[in-house]
Amino acid sequence: KKEGFKALPKQTRPFYPAEQVGALAPLGYFDPLNICPPGNEGNFRFLRAAELKHGRVTMLASVGLISQCFIKFPFWGFQTEVANGIQCVGQIPAAYGTFILVVAISIMELLVWTDNPRREPGNFGDPLGFNMYNEDMRNRELNNGRFAMFATAGIIVAELSTGKDAAQQLGLA
Repeated sequence: KKEGFKALPKQTRPFYPAEQVGALAPLGYFDPLNICPPGNEGNFRFLRAAELKHGRVTMLASVGLISQCFIKFPFWGFQTEVANGIQCVGQIPAAYGTFILVVAISIMELLVWTDNPRREPGNFGDPLGFNMYNEDMRNRELNNGRFAMFATAGIIVAELSTGKDAAQQLGLA
């Protein structure tokens, strides 16, 4: 061994968010404010997990905002006493259901759906065994979640400004 020579450390490739799942046409990786710069994998994982969770919630919310106009629970007075749309959240008895839903979601979020650093953000396994957690389905979930975030926001803003629930806005009721 020659004196004065040190072994060079192995070169590790920096983390590039633009190479991750979800960077799709037409925008590719869209980060105009540089919130998640290359090399910051921890921040990317946190933001991607948040994007997936918000997307999943708003996909259900957009369907719920429309379906609640046609499907009502046959107990606690939901059939006649509760308005359709976002205003129902604060009305009794719907506020009880909202409270129960928030508690159940909080328990699942804190105890069951915890992120595993050895997996991709938002990967909670395949509980039903569908074998569908591949790159194509992950891209679809991200795109549909992104669309649902805008759709749900649009439904809520339109309802608050016009007074029409989601079904009335679409001409279904």
